[in-house]
Amino acid sequence: MDTKLAQHFTYGKLLKFVFPSIVMMIFTSIYSVVDGLFVSNFVGKTAFASINLIMGFMMGTGGSAIVAKTLGEGKPEKANEYFSLIVYTTIIGGLILSILGMFLVRPVSILLGAEGELLENCVLYGRITFISLTAFMLQNVFQSFFVTATKPKLGLAVIVSAGVTNMVLDYLFIAVLGFGLAGAAIATVCGELIGGLFPIFYFSRKNSSLLKLGRTKFNGSILLKTCTNGSSELMTNLSSSVVNSLYNIQLLKFTGEDGVAAVSIIMYLQFLCIGIYFGFSMGLSTPLGYAYGDRNFSVCRVLEKYAYRFFAIAPIILYGCTYLLSPIGVRFFASPDSTVFDMAVSGLRLYGLGFLFSGINIFATIRMMTYGKGYISGMITFLRSFALLLLFLQLRY
Repeated sequence: MDTKLAQHFTYGKLLKFVFPSIVMMIFTSIYSVVDGLFVSNFVGKTAFASINLIMGFMMGTGGSAIVAKTLGEGKPEKANEYFSLIVYTTIIGGLILSILGMFLVRPVSILLGAEGELLENCVLYGRITFISLTAFMLQNVFQSFFVTATKPKLGLAVIVSAGVTNMVLDYLFIAVLGFGLAGAAIATVCGELIGGLFPIFYFSRKNSSLLKLGRTKFNGSILLKTCTNGSSELMTNLSSSVVNSLYNIQLLKFTGEDGVAAVSIIMYLQFLCIGIYFGFSMGLSTPLGYAYGDRNFSVCRVLEKYAYRFFAIAPIILYGCTYLLSPIGVRFFASPDSTVFDMAVSGLRLYGLGFLFSGINIFATIRMMTYGKGYISGMITFLRSFALLLLFLQLRY
């Protein structure tokens, strides 16, 4: 098959190929941060803390690796069948989770330690954003599949459109109309609807990409393989949610809303750095999976060498930028004379040390998924998360 996935990549060509994926992930992070920025400045730290408590992803990364490998094996019809099955399953799962989320948001927020105004903010923000949960899940799934379909630039355009919509409406609803936290939630819903629904229209019609939505049939083994293959992504997000929730419980007890707000700022700003790692790894996974499916292992080794070169240099640059620029980044969310500002700056500089190692870790897990061995990276992620939980319990007691 004569496609971009089959081309011989030099290091320069590879960087050009993955660049839209990197920008797409960074822009996704930026427009996720915008809600926090507007809420913290125009609504207040209580509302800002509530977003961190309520924002707490597997089908996209795990499924795109399977589809890319199937394309490499020279089976485009099967690849489209698997692609359609994964998308339709995501829609059904998203609708179910949306309904459950609306009912469970209050008890879960109480379990995480929210009460009073913070609790009501969590419930308000959560119930509104659950309206677009299905679109949000589709947006995440299609981020990976746009790369697999050799349309990373179109995927970037979709994310930029969704992000700009969210940003503009954030300003309109919060800063101009004064809708407060509800305005941030509504802006998020509008952006996610664009990011999740446009790809449905694109892939369901005749297009110039490698993928098209069409008829499919239930294939339990492929869905299981998709979930198993993406298990490390699931474990990463679940562990992050659990650990952050435990942090929030302790922070509310010892430092109050200031501590939660400071950690919220750190989490938002770290999304930008992690987005670079994920963007590069996701962009690389498609040609890597295609070469693996085509049993062209020499190309796999060359692509891996390029990745190791990238992750030997990028983390050092990112940590240097994090240490030097953290006061400027935090200033967007908190006043320089506030306790939150001091806590966030010192915390971000310490937290940023993890950027030196997280990049190669992210690539290693996505590499295993690309080769159809996501269960191994999932187990590694689980063990790492379990170790973090034990450490937390030791500090707790």
